[in-house]
This record gives sequence, C-alpha cells and structure tokens, in this order.
Amino acid sequence: MTLQISDDNRVRTLVLDRPEALNAFNEELYLATATALRDAADDPEVAVVLLTGAGRAFSAGNDLKEMQARIEDSSLSSQGSHFSTMINALTELSKPLICAVNGVGLGIGTTILGYADLVFMSASARLKCPFTSLGVAPEAASSYLLPQLVGRQNAAWLLLSSEWVDAAEAQRMGIAWKVCEPDDLLPEARRHAEILASRSIPSLVAVKQTMVAPYRPGIAAATELENAQFMELLGGAANAAALAEFTGQGKA
Repeated sequence: MTLQISDDNRVRTLVLDRPEALNAFNEELYLATATALRDAADDPEVAVVLLTGAGRAFSAGNDLKEMQARIEDSSLSSQGSHFSTMINALTELSKPLICAVNGVGLGIGTTILGYADLVFMSASARLKCPFTSLGVAPEAASSYLLPQLVGRQNAAWLLLSSEWVDAAEAQRMGIAWKVCEPDDLLPEARRHAEILASRSIPSLVAVKQTMVAPYRPGIAAATELENAQFMELLGGAANAAALAEFTGQGKA
C-alpha cells in the first residue's frame, strides 16, 4: 500500500506512505490518491479530507527514477500518466482539503498545496519547486495557482529559483496558513478539520464550489500550456543532465 486511508468524525485522512522514497509520487501513488479523493467526494459521511505524509517527508515530488525510465522507454511515455488523473481529482474535489506538511515538500509536494483550502506546516518543514534545476516547466497549474495564492513575485521566486523556502517564509508568502511545532502539527490540523466537519456538508460543498469555480478555466488553460512546455523540455539537454546526476547518486 502506498496510501493509508482512515476515517474519524467525518474527516477522511490520507497519508502518503512511501517513506523509503520520501513519499515521492510514482504512478501507483498518483492513481491511489486520485481514487481516494474521488471516493471521499462521493461518500456522504465524509465532510473534509486531510492529507499528510508518513515519516520525515510530506512528499519529495515526482519519482525521478520513474521519470527517467519513461524518457528512455517510448512505450511508457506514450501511455500518459496518472499525474493528470490526480490533478483532475484535486481540481474537482467538492469538499474542503486540508494539507498538513510534516516535512519536505518538493515539486508536487509543493504545487499540490495550490489546491488546498487550508495548509498547516511543521516548523521544520521546507518547500521547493525544482523545475529550473531539473530543466523542465512548471506542473499542476502552479504557474496559475501560485500567483493567485502568494502574489506574482513570491510565485516567481518559487518557480524560477529552485531554492528552498522554510516554513516561516512559506507562511509570510501565504502558502502556509499556520505553522506548528512538529508534535503539534497533526493535532492542530485535525482540530481545525473537525471544526469544519461539524458543519453541514451541503453547505461546505456550496462554499467550496463558489470559491473555486472561477479558477477552473485558468487551471485548465495553465495545465494545457504547462504540459506542452513540459513535454518539449523533458529529455532535453538540461533535463537529461539533471536526471543523470540525480540517478547517478543513487537517491530514491
């Protein structure tokens, strides 16, 4: 299992569970997360979704070994990816999504926060969008959602620099709503989740729908452009060199 799923007090908790790979997303985890999000949306007993990671990371992003395998094997690259399946499920999620960032959030481990309604971060957590260091384009409509969330210049730094941002800076930017001591992270996130979950589910859905509906055309347009740019750069000289260096170091 790559994803733990549990229910308590109308809160469905999803725990990314590939700690040996710092919860990096492979195809199996993308699909499992998408399926879990859709199941939560369809379950009349679920009011709120809480997403966090197992071990010391939130998510180390896309599984780069799998990315390199897809570049080297044209039959794999032609199959498409469940990355898009998960992004569609996030975009369509009708219920509040709370993310509890317990450790490093790299790539999709940062850009997924653009779909969250509330983000809690551990004081020891850090975020990074490593696209320029990997020689690729942004993903997950982050080129649209991050400027909406944190403003043009904060988003520009995140997307252009490939530098780490600590929890205090993430809160200043507006990515993190609250920063907690590591031991307080999940209790605080759950406490707030249960406050929301005590409300009328149809009302929660109506509020979220009216908040996110205006953004959906922008998400769709950004996703189309990002995907085209990503495929153009994937396997190019800068990307190939970055992936070779990464896999040569034997990291997960």
